[in-house]
This record gives sequence, C-alpha cells and structure tokens, in this order.
Amino acid sequence: MLNFYVYILKCRDGSYYTGHTDNIEKRLSEHVSGSVKCYTSNKLPVKLVFMKNFPSRYEALCAERKIKKWTKKF
Repeated sequence: MLNFYVYILKCRDGSYYTGHTDNIEKRLSEHVSGSVKCYTSNKLPVKLVFMKNFPSRYEALCAERKIKKWTKKF
C-alpha cells in the first residue's frame, strides 16, 4: 500500500509552498536541488516545516487544497 504525503516548505524569502506526493524523499530532493522548475526553484534554500501522511491520494489532495486556502497573513 502506498502512502501519500502533504508537505509544507518554507522558502528563503519567507514564503511557503504546499504540495502532495507519493514519494516524499524524491520530491523533497527535487525541491532542495532545484532540479524541477517550480515555485521553489528560484527560492532556495527551502526547509521542510510540515509533513503528514494519508492513506489515499484523494485525502492528501483534499488536505493540500484546505491548507492552500489558509490566510497568508500573520
């Protein structure tokens, strides 16, 4: 059975990136190295600040969408 993960990264500029994956080690490596062009690739370094696993991709995606609706104001 696969595990699915929701994760939050804090970027160099203080912004946050939220994503989901079924291979957390590979995905974090891609973010840290900047090997995949995405939001974080020009905001390195990034730091993992939150991770939670889920039994299905659907549940992980729902959690990601919920987190992305959170306010960005402090």
